[in-house]
Amino acid sequence: MAEKKSTRKSAAARKGATQAKKASAPAVARGEGLKASNPGTTLAALRENAGARPKRTRVGRGHGSGMVKTGGEGGKGQTVRSGGGKGPAFEGGQTPWARRLPHKRGYSQKARDIGHFRTTYAVVNVHALAGWDAAIEVSPQSLIEHKLVTKAPDGIKILGGTKAGATLPQGLRFRDVVFSQSAREALAAAGADLGDAAPSSES
Repeated sequence: MAEKKSTRKSAAARKGATQAKKASAPAVARGEGLKASNPGTTLAALRENAGARPKRTRVGRGHGSGMVKTGGEGGKGQTVRSGGGKGPAFEGGQTPWARRLPHKRGYSQKARDIGHFRTTYAVVNVHALAGWDAAIEVSPQSLIEHKLVTKAPDGIKILGGTKAGATLPQGLRFRDVVFSQSAREALAAAGADLGDAAPSSES
C-alpha cells in the first residue's frame, strides 16, 4: 500500500508541475509560436516530404496503368511456383527439336549446321584482279576497301574463274588468302607472290 501511495503522489506531483509550467508560460496567439521559431513560415506553407503520400493504386483501369489481368495479385498454380513453367526446349507440346533430329551413331555434325561447323569464305575470281594495281598487296582488308567483297566471315578464297579479255597484271602479292588449285596455277603463271598460304582444293 505504501508503494502505491508513493506512486500516486509522484504522479500527482508531476501533473501539478506540468500545469504550473503551462500557467507560467506566456500566452501565444494561434500560429505566432511557429513564426517566432522560424520567421517567414506559416501553417499554410507546410507541406509533406516528397513521397510521403504515394499515389493510390487504381486496379482495373486499363493497360496503361500496369495493373491489368491479375491486378497486382500475381499468378496462381504453375506460374507462381518456384521453378515452375516449361523449360527452354518446350515447343508447346509438339515433338521437341532434340527428338526430331536423326540422332544416329556416327552422324556427322557438319551435315546439320553449315554456319557453325564449316568454314565460310568470301570468294573472288582471278579475272576480278585484272585491273588491280600490282603495287598494292592483295589482302582481305584491301579487297574490302576496293569493294571486291563486302565482308570476309572466315577469310578470302581466290577462285580460278576467268573472263575473255581479262589478263592478270604481273607481280601481284597476296597475304592472308587461300587459293583453289586452278587459281594458284593461273597466278603462278602470271608471276604472282602467293605468300605462305597453303593450297586449297577446288570444290
